[in-house]
Amino acid sequence: MTAAQEDLVRGPSEFTEIDTPRVEDGAAIWRIARDSEVLDLNSSYSYLLWCRDFAATSVVARGADGEPIAFVTGYVRPDRPEALVVWQVAVDQAHRGKGLAGTLLDALTARVVEAHGIQEIETTVTPDNTASDRLFTAYAKRHGAPLEREVLFDGGLFPEGTHQPEVLYRIGPVAV
Repeated sequence: MTAAQEDLVRGPSEFTEIDTPRVEDGAAIWRIARDSEVLDLNSSYSYLLWCRDFAATSVVARGADGEPIAFVTGYVRPDRPEALVVWQVAVDQAHRGKGLAGTLLDALTARVVEAHGIQEIETTVTPDNTASDRLFTAYAKRHGAPLEREVLFDGGLFPEGTHQPEVLYRIGPVAV
């Protein structure tokens, strides 16, 4: 059983809808990213911009109160318009382990394949991020798509000197 299948066995997350992020969601998305304790946290301003400028290639799951409980942010690569880069995926602590990240990734992919003609997904994962590795490996398997991995950015390129390498995951062609 894959990690994604195990998540589905645990039951669905309690969310009311999968939606396009709005600028007003920026603060909640920033908080979810911060509280993930795994993601590189961007400035709160960048999440507001993301919700304005890249809303068409991002999704949020809303809880019963309408507030975001999970998100996937992405963008279409300017030099490879057939590729969707998934920037960040995060689920609020109370909703983890229920397959929500995979559900959001599937929903986003379906939307951007139809709207933008996307043929492949790219993301980067650090070697210690087991959850993301499982998420994207399970996604490739679910969609019957090949998955290639290669180091995109060596850890030495980062100014803090302690960053792990960012491994590029290229999944495609994707079928939804």
